[in-house]
Order: sequence, then C-alpha cells, then structure tokens
Amino acid sequence: MEKVLEPSVLEDLIVRSPILSCMLLLVMGLIIGVVVVALIYKKKFGNVNAKLSNMLQEAKKEAELITKEASIEKKGLILRVKAELEKESNEKRSELQALEKRLVSKEEALENKYAGLERKENDFRNKETKLSEREKESLKIKEELQKNYEKSKAQLLNIARLTQEEAADRIIKLLDKELEAEKAAKIRKSEAEVKLLSEKKARNIVVLAIQRQAIDQSQEHSTKLIPIANDEMKGRIIGRDGRNIRAFEQACGVDLIIDDTPDAILISCFDPIRKHIAKIALERLLQDGRIHPSRIEEVVNKVRKDTGIAIRDAGEAAVVDLGLSTIHPELVKLIGQLQFRFSYGQQQLQHSIETAQLSGVMASELGIDPKMAKRAGLLHDIGKAVTHEIEGSHAMIGADICKKYGESIDIEHAIRAHHQDIEPRTVLAFIVEAADAMSGGRPGARSKTEADYVQRLEKIEEICQSYKGVQRSYAVQAGRDVRILVDPQKINDDQATLLARDISKRITDEVQFPGQIKVNVIREFRVVDFAQ
Repeated sequence: MEKVLEPSVLEDLIVRSPILSCMLLLVMGLIIGVVVVALIYKKKFGNVNAKLSNMLQEAKKEAELITKEASIEKKGLILRVKAELEKESNEKRSELQALEKRLVSKEEALENKYAGLERKENDFRNKETKLSEREKESLKIKEELQKNYEKSKAQLLNIARLTQEEAADRIIKLLDKELEAEKAAKIRKSEAEVKLLSEKKARNIVVLAIQRQAIDQSQEHSTKLIPIANDEMKGRIIGRDGRNIRAFEQACGVDLIIDDTPDAILISCFDPIRKHIAKIALERLLQDGRIHPSRIEEVVNKVRKDTGIAIRDAGEAAVVDLGLSTIHPELVKLIGQLQFRFSYGQQQLQHSIETAQLSGVMASELGIDPKMAKRAGLLHDIGKAVTHEIEGSHAMIGADICKKYGESIDIEHAIRAHHQDIEPRTVLAFIVEAADAMSGGRPGARSKTEADYVQRLEKIEEICQSYKGVQRSYAVQAGRDVRILVDPQKINDDQATLLARDISKRITDEVQFPGQIKVNVIREFRVVDFAQ
C-alpha cells in the first residue's frame, strides 16, 4: 500500500519549498480555470441551443402563418376571379337577353307590319273590286236611264204631240220644281246648323255691343246730377279731412263726384234705389244746411225708411188698382221696386200694370178667370227687381220667386214662358206673352216716336208685298212679328220656305230695328162647298 502523506507533512513541505507551493497553486488555478471555462462554455452552449430551438419554433410558426396567408390569398383570389367571371357572364347574359328581346320585338313589329300591309292590300283589292262593280252598275243604270229617257221622250211626243222644244221646256220646269224642293231642304238643314252656332255668335255680338255702348249707358243709368247754389257748399259737403263725404258715401253706398262739374254734384251708383236714397238725402242736407257725420247718418236712415214705405205703398197701390188680393208682402215690395227699373226707357211698374190690364181684358173675352190673368201679368217681370242680385233670366228668376211665395203653378208657368224661355203650354201663358208684347210694343212705350213705328211698319209691309204670290202682309207687335198670307195656287210649301228666308234677309239689310223680327209665311188652302 502506498504511503499517504499526512496533512501536517504537506504543510511542512509547502512551507519549506516555495517552488512546490507555487506549482501547486498553479495546478490548482489551472484546474479551477478549466472548470470555470467549462462551466462558462456549457452555459453559453446551453443558451445558444435554447435560442436555436426558439428560432426554429418561431420559424415554424412564421412558415405556418405564411402558408395560411398564402392559402387564404389563394382562396380570395379564386373567389375574386370567380366573382368577376360570374359578373361578366351575367352581363353578357343580360346583353344577350336584351338583344333577344329587341330581336323578338322587331320580329313582332315586322310581322304586324306585314299583316297590316296584307290587310291594306286585301282592303284595296276589295275596294277596287267594289269600285269596279259599282262602275259597272252605274254604267248599267246610266244605260237604263238613257233608255227610259228616250222611251219617255218618245211617249211624251206621241201622247202629247209636242215638239222637242216644248217637251224640253216641260222637263225643265219639272226639274226646277225638284231643285226647289232640294234647295228648300238644304235651307232647312242650313238653318238648323246655323241655329246651333248662333248662340256663340250672338254672345260675341252682345259683348261687342256692350264694349261700344258701356260708357254711354253706364253714365246715363248710373249717375244723378244734383245742382247746388254755389261752390262753397262743396267744401261743406266734403268736410274737414273729407269726413263728411266719406260718411255720406258709406251710409248710402254710392260715390260722390264733386270736382268734375261746376255748381253740381254727381251721384254715381248702379243700384237705382240707393241712388234715389242718396239723391233725396243730399237734397235734404243741402236744404237744411247742417252737414256733419251724425246728421248725415240720421237723414240717410230716415230717407231709407221713407223710401221703403214708398216702395211698399206703390206695390200696394198697383195691387189695389187691379183689384187683386192676398199677395205676399215680399212680392208687394218687389212690385214697388219695379218703379226704379226701366227697359228701353219704359218704367217696369207701369209696364207690369199695363200688361196685367191687357191680360185681364183678353182673359175675359176668352172666358178665363181675369183676376188670375191680371195676377200673372202684374208678376211677369218681377224678376227684374232682383236681376242685379241674382244671375239668370229675369223670367226664370221671377218664376222661382213666385213659387217660393206660394203662387200657383199656372202663374209660375206663364212667367217662365212669357219670353219663350220654355214652350208655353197654357192659354194663360199665351195671354201674358201677348199682353207683354202689346205693352212693350205700343208707340211711345219705349222712348220711340209714333212716326218711327209707322215708318218702320210701312217699310216692312212694303218689302213683303213686293214678292210675287203674296196676298196680304201684316206687321204686328210694333213690327217685331210679320205675318204674310200667300196664294196657295202660286206658292207651294218649299217656295214658302224660300220666301220666308228671302224676306228675312231683305228686312235685315234694309230696315233698322231693335231685337229681332219674326217672319211668318202662312199658306192656307180651303175648299168650300154647300149641301142643298
């Protein structure tokens, strides 16, 4: 066995030998350094391996991510390409469908056009065939007529033993008669057509007449001139800041024109009753001399009340004078208002009274109740009292008012029919119509002189008598109705139609008259025999 040195011995050797101790220290240092280096290298290599393993794992993950992204991009690209291809295919499909529809529509249009052309061609052929057939028929008819003509001509020459010229004259006369009948028929047809268009033309004529005469007529019928003593009264009527004139115009519903006419005041208003009230009130104010708003209102109210009483009294007086009773108070008031209405210068209250009196006389002669006839005559123009308030014909308005206040159906019908707005159906309606025409047509009734009426009647009768075949002629109703009696041996029905037209045209050209003139051609054939 080897001999082991004791520690004490080694310590002695080290202490005694410095070289040995150095070497020993060196060896120990080397061993420690190797161990330390080995440990360091081991630690470094361990960190490197860990990093390498981490890098490998990260690389694997990135590779997987790249692979996934690549696959996703590949799928997206595929989807995009697929969508684009589908879109292009849809667009091409739509274009093809649209093109197909256009082709189909064009094909249908061509087919329809072709079918239309075929129909037109067939129609043309049918018409051509019919024309050819008609031409053949017309040629046959012409030949037959020629044969019949020659045959009739020969028969006439043989039977009547007439020369060719005499036969031709007779044929011409027969043809003239046929032409007269055709001409009369055409005139009747033309008159019917003209009647349809006459209303429009009549409206244009009325509008033109209104445009020409509106200023003169409105000045004549809508103004009233009130003379004053001096121009100082104008200032008093106007008042301070115009308060008097404003109060007067507002109370009366009229316009006062002061500056245009010297020493006079002009009252302007379309309503004759308000104009009358303003006239009386202004005259009383000028006479009294006290002119201020309260006095103006007091005077105007009093005059309005007095005028209402005067209107009612006038209506009651007309009713009493005619011997009538039980007329509604509102109708009595409207009758009184007719004194402020004029037609061609004729006061309508007086006209209504005259019509009532004439209606009563004629009704008595015909065996009809004269009181009913007077009642209808008095009320026939009552619509004129409110025509400025209600639109329409005064005959229709008056009939509606009488119906409202309990008048009988016969009176209502007579009022509606007195201007031919409806066809008269009762004897009373004809009586009122005739009485109205007589009152309005008498000489002097409507601002015309007797000489004018006589001259016009003579001219009309002279025109009528100038025609061949006219026996007698009468102009009645102040020349608004002409009755012509003709010889039935010389004038037939067709010639009577032509005669009425010719006379109407000549009267229109040569005679001046208001309104219209009715031309009646009367052809009457009577045969009288006696039994013995």
